Amino acid sequence: MKKIFGFIILFSALVFSISAGNGSFEKDVIKTEKGDLIITLVGHGTLMFEFDGKVIHVDPVGRVADYSKLPKADLVLVTHHHGDHLDADVLEQIKKEKTVIIATEKCTEKFSACKIMKNGDTQTACGFKIEAVPAYNIVNKRSSGDPYHVKSEGNGYIIIFAGKRVYVAGDTENTPEMKALKNIDIAFLPMNLPYTMTPEMVADAARAFRPGILYPYHYGSTDTAKLVELLKGEKDIEVRIRRIYPVKKNRGAGSL
Repeated sequence: MKKIFGFIILFSALVFSISAGNGSFEKDVIKTEKGDLIITLVGHGTLMFEFDGKVIHVDPVGRVADYSKLPKADLVLVTHHHGDHLDADVLEQIKKEKTVIIATEKCTEKFSACKIMKNGDTQTACGFKIEAVPAYNIVNKRSSGDPYHVKSEGNGYIIIFAGKRVYVAGDTENTPEMKALKNIDIAFLPMNLPYTMTPEMVADAARAFRPGILYPYHYGSTDTAKLVELLKGEKDIEVRIRRIYPVKKNRGAGSL
């Protein structure tokens, strides 16, 4: 990997950052062998991918965006049932006649029109291969002693775009399953307490499975500079900090 004019050449893909036209969202564009992968960081734990004429929404919720102004979905991935990740009204709003909505079994209690993926499943939807990775807490628990995110109730997803393996972790800690991942080009890892990970946990996971590009997301009020400092010696992991909360607003942590 080498820097050229401030850009990064990584796995023969030119990666650069652009701003949304109205300044509302930040977007990155990843070059692939079959065209651009456009990543929109909508906010908190919500993302949108555009590739090969198709739109994928991940955890679309109305609290972070006006979905009447965003494209409808060909594919939706819902990581788990908490209200900052599953919004039944938005799912109704963005779906088309042939939209595929993939979610966990627990999600069907709030929105029944889902294709269920369990931890460890692999499926192909809308031409994309998708792998479901367990997402859960080991350390962080409620006062009752129950984890904030229970094993088997949540998924992370690996989506493959023309050979690029993109991992969206959902709400999770640095689990053994995460640390065992291989060949991840781009990773979105959550970073806020008490619900997900500390910067130290994110750094530990990143050092284990070594994504080419790492986006901390779902980070609430966590100091993202701490993660940059922790990984500054890892030359093959590019940490990208993007604005995912409103400017000049003290937005706190988010899982329910």
